[in-house]
Amino acid sequence: MSATHHKNENIAFALRTYSPYHFRRRQIVLTLYRNSTSSDMPDIIALLKSADLILDGVEEIADRFLLAFRDERLVGCAALESYNSTALLRSVAVSETERGSGLGQEIVQRMLDQARAKGFENVVLLTSTAEGFFPRFGFRAITREDAPASVKSSIEFRAACPESATVMLKDLKGE
Repeated sequence: MSATHHKNENIAFALRTYSPYHFRRRQIVLTLYRNSTSSDMPDIIALLKSADLILDGVEEIADRFLLAFRDERLVGCAALESYNSTALLRSVAVSETERGSGLGQEIVQRMLDQARAKGFENVVLLTSTAEGFFPRFGFRAITREDAPASVKSSIEFRAACPESATVMLKDLKGE
């Protein structure tokens, strides 16, 4: 898989060549990345619902999402919430048609790059379905008690995510 990236201050795109398992020839896929606005909320909510992710608190962070578009269609998103020196990575979703294409990895990597650029010391997330996905980025499972105190005030920790959700942490200080 190869990728070419372009950025300006508001929009970025990646040109990626990949060969999905069900195609014999390689395809070139253009993905447009941009930050969200409140007008994107209906599409974000629809994508999160299709991925069975929680919607609690999403409206309050309408301007904190990174969005990925293919053919002018929202196909991926993720958001960062700020809690002092800790970022909460939440609402990572990829449309069903794009799963397995590497888009989720690209979105998470871009969010981690944003967290580093903003000076966060660590990134925390909660998941009930993707415990096996996040370790490739350096996340490790921790107990809820071991999560940074500041992030425990988030809606995800207080009410939205079940107690059975796995809490994961990535330390950015040592990078």
